[in-house]
Amino acid sequence: MHTTPTTRHTADERREAVIEAAMLEFADTGLSGTSTETIARRVGISQPYLFRLFGTKKELFLIAVERCFAETMDTFRGAARGATDTEDALHKMGDAYFELISDRAKLRMQMQAYAACDDPDVQRVVQRGFGELTGLILGISGASAEVVAHFMAKGMLLN
Repeated sequence: MHTTPTTRHTADERREAVIEAAMLEFADTGLSGTSTETIARRVGISQPYLFRLFGTKKELFLIAVERCFAETMDTFRGAARGATDTEDALHKMGDAYFELISDRAKLRMQMQAYAACDDPDVQRVVQRGFGELTGLILGISGASAEVVAHFMAKGMLLN
């Protein structure tokens, strides 16, 4: 009898896989509508192990929201490299954001974060994320606060 060796994953690898799966599930059904059992099943782990990694469903959701903001900031940093001036930096970041949200799951995850802002913990994470994102855009582009506010508003309209 020949058995296929199984691949053992570290807790960090499992944690990363759970975050990715959670983002997809939360994107479709939000904080309240998503089952941790569904997330665990998508990754191939038990629900108790998911709770061992993250504690609560809300904690996992908050991490997923933070990941959304981190991905957007990484996208903007990469896009603005080599920009020749403020307008070029904003244009490149805008194009990169349009590309980012063409992944509808990423866009839906963002929208679920906004929709869940009636929860004070979610609201704090979203406000912090917007603040950090705005600061990053100000720093990268060198644009005025008014121009960045317009840039952010246009991004929200794209959503």
